[in-house]
Amino acid sequence: MSADPTNRESQPQLLLPIDDFLSRERAPKIPAPSRVFCNRSLKLSNIAWVGFDMDYTLAIYDQEAMDDLSIRATVDKLVLRGYPELIKSIVHPTDFPVRGLLIDKRCGHVLKMDRYKFVHRGFHGLRELSQEEIKELYHAKKIRPATPRYHFIDTLYALSEVACYAAIVDAMDAKGYAIDYAKTFTDIRECIDEAHRDGTILDAVMSDLPRYVKKDPSLAPTLHKFRSTGKKLFLLTNSRWAYTDAMMTYLLGGAMSEYPSWRNFFDVVVVAATKPAFFQERRVLLEHVEGGAAKPATFPLERGRVYVGGNLVDFERALGVGGDEILYVGDHIYGDILRSKKDSAWRTAMIIQELEREIDAHEACRGDHERFEALDETRASLEDELRFYQSRVKELTRLLDAKQPASAGAMPLPPPALEAERVRIKRAIERIRGLLREAEAEGRIIERRSNLRFHPYWGSLMKEGREQSSFGKQVEDYACVYTSRVSNFLRYSPQQYFRSPRDVMAHETE
Repeated sequence: MSADPTNRESQPQLLLPIDDFLSRERAPKIPAPSRVFCNRSLKLSNIAWVGFDMDYTLAIYDQEAMDDLSIRATVDKLVLRGYPELIKSIVHPTDFPVRGLLIDKRCGHVLKMDRYKFVHRGFHGLRELSQEEIKELYHAKKIRPATPRYHFIDTLYALSEVACYAAIVDAMDAKGYAIDYAKTFTDIRECIDEAHRDGTILDAVMSDLPRYVKKDPSLAPTLHKFRSTGKKLFLLTNSRWAYTDAMMTYLLGGAMSEYPSWRNFFDVVVVAATKPAFFQERRVLLEHVEGGAAKPATFPLERGRVYVGGNLVDFERALGVGGDEILYVGDHIYGDILRSKKDSAWRTAMIIQELEREIDAHEACRGDHERFEALDETRASLEDELRFYQSRVKELTRLLDAKQPASAGAMPLPPPALEAERVRIKRAIERIRGLLREAEAEGRIIERRSNLRFHPYWGSLMKEGREQSSFGKQVEDYACVYTSRVSNFLRYSPQQYFRSPRDVMAHETE
């Protein structure tokens, strides 16, 4: 009898394509230091324009070389202002600062806070503050970083200011010089800005770009990949045209035969954008004229031309798309990320150059983190026992005082037996307290060891103790995605759907 073609049970089971797919060897994951991490879900398929900052975003600087250059230029100008020659001969430790620090200009302190603006550690100059000093100065009332007393360090550009300030405070205090901590910091900031304006720093960089800038061979293919799927690209930088042209020529000039000039990678180029004012003020957009004065821009904007200044409203109108169809990639929490999130609907990607080292340190601490979690569980269990035995001691004390049974129907124990039981439980309590002290001591050792793997002075960039650091909190709040360099996007599809992790509250971890 032939099989009934309408009878499904008589048909042989066919393998679905998904079964074949699942049986294949899995592709390797993207290495953690090269991944793009997601805070807020982002579909690249919904992005029409991708914009880029230049400095510390497309151009990744050698931080140590840049800090050394900036400090030397700053110190020379400080001496001209009357500071002692001593500051030229002291060591300015470029490995001292990280982003996310807070300068207390009144006291000459450098501080690190958690997400709640609680100060955990700090230095006066290069001397570490004790916990007693920190508690006395900063724990009685909430820190207000936005006040004139404080200055937040949120860019790699500003790290040299911190290294210079800490070294000068340390040296001048040690030599007994009278020092106005607030004025000294203001002078340092003014001198370093002057060194940028007068060309002391920028001319040195342009004259030796390979020394100061790390050229990324994957940058051009990354931009090309975005363009190949129909996305348009723009450059929006605070740098002026001469410096921008020299830098971008070094980074992208001749990188791919399809692009005769670096300007061919971009549909719109805006220099001297004066962010964050670009996002807040209605400055006129001008067109750069080679060898002449800039003139008012005409719309629509033309590919191949260079524009100067401008503002968010006119720029979005020129691009012809809504804010959430624009992804802006930058390194500066305030100028590039925070303002664009507060004043527009632009999606944001933050470049965190330090992230590769942060991830390597986190991986090196994996065993310590697992041990720390085990200690947490041990402490919680011991504290449960401690609460139980403390309650039992109180009950036995009450019974001895009242000379009555513990509960209705229970056989009363004679006072000597009650006392013996109370003594036994008190010994158990002391034993538990001893175990808790041991666990706390081991936890402190693990925490110190872990911090040294991240940074010798400040520990993790993104964390402070159990909490996010103030810097880590800003990254989470204002960057839709973040990664260590622009070229990490090359590993992903230009249509990638970056999914944010599920938020977990404390009660959901039980």
